[in-house]
Amino acid sequence: MNWGAIAAIYRFEMSRFFRTLMQSFLSPVLSTSLYFVVFGTAIGSRIDQVEGISYGAFIVPGLIMLSVMTQAISNASFGIYFPKFIGTVYELLSAPVNFLEIVLGYVGAAASKALFIGTVILCTAAFFVDLRIAHPLAMVLFLVLTCLSFALMGFIIGIWARNFEQLQLVPLLIVTPLVFLGGSFYSITMLPPVWQTITLFNPVVYLISGFRWAFFDTSDVPVGLSLLAIGGFTCLCLAVIWWIFRTGWRLRS
Repeated sequence: MNWGAIAAIYRFEMSRFFRTLMQSFLSPVLSTSLYFVVFGTAIGSRIDQVEGISYGAFIVPGLIMLSVMTQAISNASFGIYFPKFIGTVYELLSAPVNFLEIVLGYVGAAASKALFIGTVILCTAAFFVDLRIAHPLAMVLFLVLTCLSFALMGFIIGIWARNFEQLQLVPLLIVTPLVFLGGSFYSITMLPPVWQTITLFNPVVYLISGFRWAFFDTSDVPVGLSLLAIGGFTCLCLAVIWWIFRTGWRLRS
């Protein structure tokens, strides 16, 4: 394993993040505050509790997941797309590094950025609501796995995209709606039985439910299924990336 190459890619990607650190810090703080004003105050005044949890606290896991997923995808997709766009990716592919080392560098940096955003949102939320984490280790596990898996997904999108518009296509039209419809700001038990069944086909439900269980010891689906879902998604993304580098799909001119 060429750890020097991994570290070089990682540092290069993180340097772009540190150049806009204030923007990266202020954006989640402001957006989180806005969500609490809109959802926590306006809707929370009409919904006192959900499953015995105050509504303001109940939406925190979903809010973190929404930001973490979108940030992991956007950072990883742009990180690999830009070298492909300007042609420097061919220098990387010709260097003495294998696909795993390239993926670890880019995906590791994107996951680190998303993890930072998730931590900032969690700290910001603590100023608005009283948060108690029932399973801290499980919370960290779900958060890290989500950052890694969606960074892998973003890496695939960055290779697939042919222009900058396509980079935003999947996050805006697929991921964000799935998160909003996946129980981010409500429990699926509040839905009619038919819609509860339909919602179970949304894979994001299992991630948010498991993450919420780590906070409040309550979930809409079994925690084992949540871990199985995120583990399976991670393995699927790794398999796709392996196939991409093996065949050169969208990497060759």
